[in-house]
Amino acid sequence: MLKKCIGDLSLILPTGSIKMKDNLSYEEVPVQILDRQACRLRTKDVASVKVLWRNQFVEEATWEAEEEMNKRYPHLFESGGNAN
Repeated sequence: MLKKCIGDLSLILPTGSIKMKDNLSYEEVPVQILDRQACRLRTKDVASVKVLWRNQFVEEATWEAEEEMNKRYPHLFESGGNAN
């Protein structure tokens, strides 16, 4: 059985700005590169970039492999949208 639920109206988020699909999922798109770092392993260097994603806060930015991000989203690297 379903029960009636009275929720807090201040917690409801508008879905008009987020392009939702029919199965209630959406695609995250990177907006900006915030930072870069290179980690030195024994035999190689691994370059990473801190990526700000659409519909996310700066605190939720993630570190991604620079090479893969450059392949999938080259416009972030061409337009000067990086931090350096």
